[in-house]
Amino acid sequence: MNDTPRPDANAPETDAGAEQNPQAEAAKPQVSKPYVDPSLMVDEAAEMKNRLLRALADMENLRKRTEREVADARQYGIASFARDILGVADNFRRALEAVGPELRAGADAAVNSLIEGVELTERELMKTLEKNGIRKIEPQGEKFDPNLHQAMYEVPDPSVPSGTIVQVVQPGYVIGERILRPALVAVSKGGPKAAPAPAGEPAANNNANK
Repeated sequence: MNDTPRPDANAPETDAGAEQNPQAEAAKPQVSKPYVDPSLMVDEAAEMKNRLLRALADMENLRKRTEREVADARQYGIASFARDILGVADNFRRALEAVGPELRAGADAAVNSLIEGVELTERELMKTLEKNGIRKIEPQGEKFDPNLHQAMYEVPDPSVPSGTIVQVVQPGYVIGERILRPALVAVSKGGPKAAPAPAGEPAANNNANK
């Protein structure tokens, strides 16, 4: 029998050539890491920081804009509905103005109770409008302001400064900081010029639409 030992198939392979020829192993090319300029790394870090700061600023602006839009929607979302309700308020006021003092004095208790009920309903309506940020404008005796008022006609009246509101044809309303409906007014003309507006206040238009 042949007693020569056979090589173990599971034994790890060895680089016999490398063990036998260390000079060949030393002669293999050495792989070196590429050189990176430190200044480039600093510039890249600065650029990444700038991008991060811009992203944070954009997120903060988006948050503020969203909060502002939500607040505006909450405050002005009822503007269209409120504008329709103003017609109801006008009808209440016309009904009460149609009842003069003489008619009211000669009315019986039932009619007076009805009138008082209309007055109470109008007051409740006004309170509800104010509760929702809607304010009534009745600028009798004030200077004409085209941002808040709409001139219907002029009234010759030299006893008051020109451009003064001498009659409110229809009251106006504002909601928050916005005009909901301008007040319809009559403006005086022919009198002395109105005093200039104090510093910091918008100048009023002293000339009504002719």
